[in-house]
Amino acid sequence: MGTFNVPVLVVAAALTAVAALLHLVVIVQGPRGYQWCGAGDRIVAAARSGSRVPAALTCVICGVLLVWAAYALSGAGLIGRLPLLRPMLVAISSVFLLRALLGPFVLVGNGRSARFVWVSSAICLGYGLLFLVGLVQRWDALPA
Repeated sequence: MGTFNVPVLVVAAALTAVAALLHLVVIVQGPRGYQWCGAGDRIVAAARSGSRVPAALTCVICGVLLVWAAYALSGAGLIGRLPLLRPMLVAISSVFLLRALLGPFVLVGNGRSARFVWVSSAICLGYGLLFLVGLVQRWDALPA
């Protein structure tokens, strides 16, 4: 039986899309969703007061994650080439890895739960490594 090799960037795209969709679930859940995920106290309070700011910010994050998933699919060759593909994949990898490394220091003490800080940092580390490994694997196939 042959093996089925899924390009690492496809895995990165799928997981990033899942993260985007989970952000939409948080919006639907409202204050309870923000609190369960460990959002900052100000975001939870704003959601409780009926402010649209938490949902707007969460939609922006969702949109960014979906764009990043599209870049991963483009880098894997599953969809057409997106503009600035190589530098964008470098930037996406860097953002995830920097968020993973700096998150535990920058996010502590600003109303976010310790669980949120550590879990989200670990997730960003995993995503960053997937993007980085996928980028290295596909480097020569990507336009300069």
